[in-house]
Amino acid sequence: MYSVIVVPIGSSHPDEQLRLAPGETLRFGRTPADDPTGFLTIAHHGVSRRAGEISAAGSHWTLSNLSRTSTYVVENPEGAGEHIKIAPGRIEAPIPFEFSRVVLPAADDLLSFDIWAPRHDYADEPAAHCDGGEPTAHPFPLDRTKRYFLVLAALCEARLRGAPHAPPPTVDQVVDRLGRVWPTASRTAVQWNIDYLAVKFRMKQPPESADCGPRLNGKKESLVSLALRFDLVREAELAVLDAEPAVPEPERGPGLVSGPAAP
Repeated sequence: MYSVIVVPIGSSHPDEQLRLAPGETLRFGRTPADDPTGFLTIAHHGVSRRAGEISAAGSHWTLSNLSRTSTYVVENPEGAGEHIKIAPGRIEAPIPFEFSRVVLPAADDLLSFDIWAPRHDYADEPAAHCDGGEPTAHPFPLDRTKRYFLVLAALCEARLRGAPHAPPPTVDQVVDRLGRVWPTASRTAVQWNIDYLAVKFRMKQPPESADCGPRLNGKKESLVSLALRFDLVREAELAVLDAEPAVPEPERGPGLVSGPAAP
């Protein structure tokens, strides 16, 4: 069974893909080599003749950087900026991503090829929660039916859609994005939900606290970073941004959002 699929630069047909079974190794670089396990040729003068090796290891794969000077980067295109740096000379660095993009600095260019590692092993449903003990508290409890989750999803959308370095949208942009699912959204309501999320994620003290602490700068950036780091919003969940609007509930107070936004 193949556990790693390598998609060369410019590949457009499945026959051009290279498949590795656990224990097999694929070398890559500028100069082709006579190797029974195959060789991925990257014809660029800025790539080392023997640039590196890819090894399949069951539920993950490893990357060896054989360059003397260049650091390689392995990006997770589905991870909104998540990446691993492989220093020159590093051997068999484990890569956990299911879908990866290997980026090679090459003179005045950045070259990349993709690797799919679809085999991911997971433990069966643990029975520890059936022993009668107290349930484990969730670190970031989220109700995905509330409007604060709509706001969080809108903040994370650009990075989850393939722009890992995109800045968070402005409050006005969030209001516009939520126009379909939340037609009565306003700047005040969206900002209230952002403040509420900052308290919920323990980035700031609640307003009634005796010590509110220093002013939190970069609040939206911090929310997006934390949400994506711990998979609190996934790409599939962005569908909530285009869902049919719910039946409006009575307002909870001036400047606050209606029912679904309340904690």
